[in-house]
Parts: sequence; C-alpha cells; structure tokens
Amino acid sequence: MVIRISQLKVEIKNLKEPNKKGFVNEEERRVIHKKICKLLSVGSNTPLDITIRKKSIDARKKHDISYTYTIDVLLPIKGVSEEHIQKAIKRLCGKANITDESKHVFSPYYKQVNGVKPPVICGAGPAGLFAALILALNGARPILIEQGSSISERVKQVDDFWMGKNSLNPYSNVSFGEGGAGTFSDGKLNTSVKDTFGRIEYVKKVFIECGAPAEIMYMAKPHIGTDRLRDVIVNIRNEIIKLGGEVHFDSKLTSFKYDNSKVTGVEITDTKTGIKRNIDCSILILATGHSARDIYKMLKNRVGMRRKDFAVGLRMQHKQSYIDNLQYKEYKEMLPPADYSVVYHTKAGRAVYSFCMCPGGYVVNASSEEGHLVVNGMSDYDRNSDNANSAIVVNVTDEDFSSDDVLAGMEFQRRLEKTAYKLAEGKIPCQMYDDYKNNIVSGSNADIKPVNKGFTAFADVRSILPEYINESIIEAMEHFNEVMTGFSENVLLCGVETRTSAPVRIDRDDTMQTDIRGIIPCGEGAGYAGGIMSAAVDGIKAAFAALDLM
Repeated sequence: MVIRISQLKVEIKNLKEPNKKGFVNEEERRVIHKKICKLLSVGSNTPLDITIRKKSIDARKKHDISYTYTIDVLLPIKGVSEEHIQKAIKRLCGKANITDESKHVFSPYYKQVNGVKPPVICGAGPAGLFAALILALNGARPILIEQGSSISERVKQVDDFWMGKNSLNPYSNVSFGEGGAGTFSDGKLNTSVKDTFGRIEYVKKVFIECGAPAEIMYMAKPHIGTDRLRDVIVNIRNEIIKLGGEVHFDSKLTSFKYDNSKVTGVEITDTKTGIKRNIDCSILILATGHSARDIYKMLKNRVGMRRKDFAVGLRMQHKQSYIDNLQYKEYKEMLPPADYSVVYHTKAGRAVYSFCMCPGGYVVNASSEEGHLVVNGMSDYDRNSDNANSAIVVNVTDEDFSSDDVLAGMEFQRRLEKTAYKLAEGKIPCQMYDDYKNNIVSGSNADIKPVNKGFTAFADVRSILPEYINESIIEAMEHFNEVMTGFSENVLLCGVETRTSAPVRIDRDDTMQTDIRGIIPCGEGAGYAGGIMSAAVDGIKAAFAALDLM
C-alpha cells in the first residue's frame, strides 16, 4: 500500500540548479522529501520510500513557475503509526489517499500456445512490435514482416536521401522501416488514451528495459528522442527473436489469401530481389501505419472501411529562444526547452491546432511516394537545435474530399503532396508567415533560418493548400498573436503536413477482426491510434485478440 500525494509543488525560484534535461535531480529529491515530511507531520530526517509517478511544469503564472508532482510514499513508514497517517491524510483534504498500486500492474502473459501455426504481423512500428512481443512471450512464435529495412540500413538510406546522395526509396524511408514513422520523430510518449489496465506503464517499462531514459516513466510529456529510440527498437526486435519469433525486413505484403471469409495465408515480396514467397497463416495482424496506402487499396471492397476526419496544414518554425522566453520568462535558463499547444475555432467552424510539437527539433522531408512531398517534425533527446517546430493544421471532413469513395481522403492527401513536390522540385517549400499572409514569395534574407533534414527552397507555400485552409490558418495565427505576443512574427512555414492521422478506419468487431476472419487491424494505420504510445497499446490489444483465436 502507498500514500499517493497529488499536486505537490516545488517553486522554481526556490531551486538553484538548472535542469535542462527535465528529469528529477538530487536537489528536487531533497526538496520533495522535506515537503512530504512536513505534509505528514513527521521529522525532516524520517526515512521515506518515495516513487515519483508524475512530473509536470506549471507555467500558467509566468513569474511563479513550479514543478508539480504526483508522489507515492510506501507504507508502513518506520516509526509512524497508522493513526498518525490517517490524520495527516484527512488534513490534506483530498490531495492524498491510500491506494493499492498492485491493482494496476499489467501482465503480458495470457496463455501459452506452443505448437500453434505462427501468426503473421505486417508492420514493425510500435503496434506491430508490441503485438509481436506479447505473442512471443506467450509462445506463439510470431512472424513479423516489414517492407522497409532494419534500423541501421534505414537510417543510412534516409540520411543519404536527405543529403541528395540517392533518390527516395518508396519501400524504406521516414514512414516505412523498422520502428515505423516514429523512428524519425520526437519519440514522444504522451497520449490522451485512458488505460486502466496498466498497459501504458508496461510499454514504458519495456522501453526503459530496452534502453530508454528512466524519466519517461514519470514525465508528463515523456520523450525518448529519435537518436535514442533507434537502439530501443533494435533491443525490442532482439527480444522477439530470442523468444522464438521471426523478423523479416525488406519484405512487403503484396497479397493475402482467404477462403470462406477466413484468412489462409499471405504473399510476401522481397523488395530488393523481387522474389515472392507464401506463408500459410490463420491470423494476420495488420499494423501497417497511416502511410501504407497500398494496404488500403488491397483491403478496399474486401473488408469494411470508412472514411474519417483528419487534418492538414503546414509546419511552422520559431526560434527556440523565443518559445523559451514566451513560456518561462526569467526562469528559462532553469528549465528544459519549452513547448506549446494552441487551438482555435474559426468563424467558419474549422478547428485549427498545433500538432506534434518538437522543441529544439527539425522539420524533415518525410516523403514516402515518388513525386510527392510531405513534412514532419523530429528532435533528438537533447532537443538542442536552434528552432522549435510544430504542425499548424486544419480539420478536413467528407465535405472537402469531392468524392464519396472510401479512399477520397487519401487521394486528397496525395493531391496536396504532389502539388508541394512540384512547387519546389522535390525540395521542402518554405515561406515566412507574413509573406504567406500577403501572397509574397520569401527571399533568402528571411530572419529565421530553416532547421531541416532535407533540402529547402523558398516558394509560394500558400499555393499548395485550398484557400479555405489558408484562410483558417491565417485567422488562427492572428488570434494566437493576440494572446501570445510575437507568435505570428518571425515564423517560417514549411509544407505540406498531411499525415496527422489515417484517412480511413478499418472496421473491426468486438474480437478485433474484420469481415475476413483472422485479419486483425490495429494501430494508426487502422484508425485506432495516434502516436507511439497509443499504437503500442493497440498492438497489445491485437495480440490478446489473436491469442483468443489460438
């Protein structure tokens, strides 16, 4: 049993040591211990077994910024009676309670299924990796196939593409390959998903065991960083293989077979040699990501799918020093690189919001189709580039797609990406916000320099998007500038951002299967997740659903 204390505040003005990494340092631990002793009315030297459950920054009052913690204190406390503890909890008026944390511990072990026909998992992003890990832990010997390359080969391919040393590899790029699209991202692990089963904590635990920084367990906005995430992914892959699973890279799912509405096998094509092979299976987990457009086409008219809303827009870059000053004022040297989150509803009813904010990050060429260009954001663990970047996106719906085809949203994305590619001949088109607003092409004398992975060129970014999206962005930016002085000044826009989420949702029933039994869609590509953490959790759910069929 533990005492869980919420909303414990430590004022930044009372700390002496700068903390640019954000994790709990020794000075904080001393202050926390002292504060808890005072709250519980025990001596300041009382030994306490403390676990930090959550740490966040409360910057609502710019001149009185504080860290806010949720703390567990293990019971019993030596030399302190139960009666004393109960009185202390009563005094804290709802900010503390006694809880049994063991109720929320997730177990990956469900049932051993040794000797069954191995399930096939398509896609080695977070959903596919965690589905494979759970199945391997339960003896199912999963076969994980990924059309892209392994981390080491993929990183070289992408770096060479960014530097112009080779052309885009449509099978292995920022979107496809070991680790999925999240491999070239901020490695953000925060999620809005509510999970009472402990699966989120389990995913974090696996990440830490595989090399992620320990602070992701308690940070309110945890991130691994693209540089550290790569090693973590390799270690998860090695664990799957150690447990009896198989992992095959450069192996593209080109078709699947079914009989009497039941999946019976898959056809795999080696993307380097063109050699095809067949694998018999009765379970196929599709964890293919939101950019696997060929899979959507393959499933069309075979299983139920429906269009879903998503958002498109641009990437905006500010100087990180401006964001730090905006959020933290005089405490900016004491705190990690600052982020922000903004949202606005236009007079026409459109939602405009920031997405995938990357402090100290890079805007990257994330293209996955020849003749198309799309951008994304990423940052390393240290978040030490000169610029902050975030998508500024506008919601789009059925009414915007000019077609009732189930893949109309996907084709809407493709049209924007094709326009962006043509505009700057394959480079990332950039434009200062003021010039974008006034329909002027920016020059190289722009006040803020792009911090990008991939070549850039100044161009008429406004011409990429439908005018109703441009007008929505401008209306929102002017509003943001009113509430955050300077927010629309000295801002560089890059286009185009289209992959905020999947343009479709693949129907699945209570058993997580499609109309073709044995096919289990999951993760972002299936329309049931958004980000690394929610995709990993959905992959775990898919694995349990698969085990139910064995």
